[in-house]
Amino acid sequence: MITSKKAIPELNYLFIKRANNVHYQKSVAELVEHAVINGEGSLSESGALAADTGRFTGRTPGDRFIVADELTENTVWWGDVNQRISKASFDHLFEAVGAYLSGRDIFVRDAQAGADPDYSISIRVVTETAYQNVFVNNLFIRPASTDPAARPEWSILAAPGYTCPDPARYGLHHPNFVIINFTQQVVLIAGTGYTGEIKKGIFSVMNFILPLQKRVLSMHCAANTDTAGHTALFFGLSGTGKTTLSADRDRMLVGDDEHGWSDNGIFNFEGGCYAKCVGLDEAREPEIFRAVRFGALVENIRYVPGTRLPDYDDVSKTENTRVAYPIHHILGSVTLGQASAPRDIFFLTADAFGVLPPVSLLSTTQAMYHFMSGYTAKVAGTEDGIKEPKAVFSACFGEAFLPLHPAHYAELLRERLAGSAINVWLVNTGWIAGPYGVGRRIKLAYTRAIIKAALSGVLKESTFRTHPVFGLRYPTDCPGVPEAVLDPVQLWPDACAYYAKANQLAGRFIDNFKRYGDGVSKDVLDASPVIMESASMF
Repeated sequence: MITSKKAIPELNYLFIKRANNVHYQKSVAELVEHAVINGEGSLSESGALAADTGRFTGRTPGDRFIVADELTENTVWWGDVNQRISKASFDHLFEAVGAYLSGRDIFVRDAQAGADPDYSISIRVVTETAYQNVFVNNLFIRPASTDPAARPEWSILAAPGYTCPDPARYGLHHPNFVIINFTQQVVLIAGTGYTGEIKKGIFSVMNFILPLQKRVLSMHCAANTDTAGHTALFFGLSGTGKTTLSADRDRMLVGDDEHGWSDNGIFNFEGGCYAKCVGLDEAREPEIFRAVRFGALVENIRYVPGTRLPDYDDVSKTENTRVAYPIHHILGSVTLGQASAPRDIFFLTADAFGVLPPVSLLSTTQAMYHFMSGYTAKVAGTEDGIKEPKAVFSACFGEAFLPLHPAHYAELLRERLAGSAINVWLVNTGWIAGPYGVGRRIKLAYTRAIIKAALSGVLKESTFRTHPVFGLRYPTDCPGVPEAVLDPVQLWPDACAYYAKANQLAGRFIDNFKRYGDGVSKDVLDASPVIMESASMF
């Protein structure tokens, strides 16, 4: 089916020269039909479209580049995360991708990012495949109306079938690439069919323009609220429980991943969710399980043999199986994507060293320090070669998507916390009574009790102690949690061994902060842990 020429947007500015093959603003039903006919996927038993993203089942951070020019040269935090590419290379690849998409069946969708109209951006996404366009429909905000004649602020070209024939010549590492040009306001995604690159491309854009141009704090976090307008934010890297703890039946989901914090309050960047579905079970995660219905897109899952029933435990393709669905698939969600400023903020960390208290109340500078640290730990078996816990630091809990120096975001956090009654909690969802392999992971029931007590205000009324190494203030009592669990040293059989391990982890925090150079204020540096000369002194 070919779109009427009256509904075809102007695409010459994207180097797409022929427009008789453009499917513009198609309904989900039409896109699913195209995907099935084109062999991109099949309908699962629940009605969701199941697609295979090809060779890449996750992002390839080493293949992401930013065009270095007058706008970015002195603003972008250049390094391993933000790699330079020349304007000349971008111009060649831009024209090459546009030419590749010309003459093909392509799918075009106009959408927006940012639920607050004061801070939203308009986006045009051109995809080579229909399933990618389903993803765009689900993850971005769906405007009430669109004008194909209007040129949006940002454009994305997503061409999984195009690969650069001479990568080294253009400063690339591989034939596939993601390139962001902040001046021309274009994102190129080529050689990969993984849809997460589309989502994170725009997240990186928002992480540049909102803090730099609007003084809005962009955040990689989940958010929920209640009927009284008590909003909470949940930051955390993979495996820390961000999705699980923010999905509360007694509260309303604002969004599961990307938000901004302005003078108006909290707003979702997205119009949907992109959840991991490995091990998905209706009893444990009923909201997500029920969201996998017609309109949703599941990626890289396998069926139970002889059926169209997804086998969420089958990771033969990848452990990064995903489901993308519009937020209204979650019952009770805040579909407008906006909420009041938070009253509680939770930094979630899975500390496999067994050192950090299950919960601590942070000062403003401690909040900035731990925000910039973005700490969690990987354990044996998560990656090849890991034999013992490995500290992982991802600035602002989303370093891979930060174009600016982490201190820029931390200073915006300071501004938002200044003069407020907002509580910032560091919550250890990892190990107690010893490190990984010796101790045990804290019970989810205890962590839920901690979150509940914090949200109710009860936890803040507790008596607090101060950790001698990390300087963290932690409560001595919490409803539903044994007192011994709250004090991290009590459950260790040897206090000296505990403090020696605390010193070890503190050293890793300190070493990590060195990479920020002189871009960090002294009061934030003063919130660093202090390595004690001898564990015996405790």
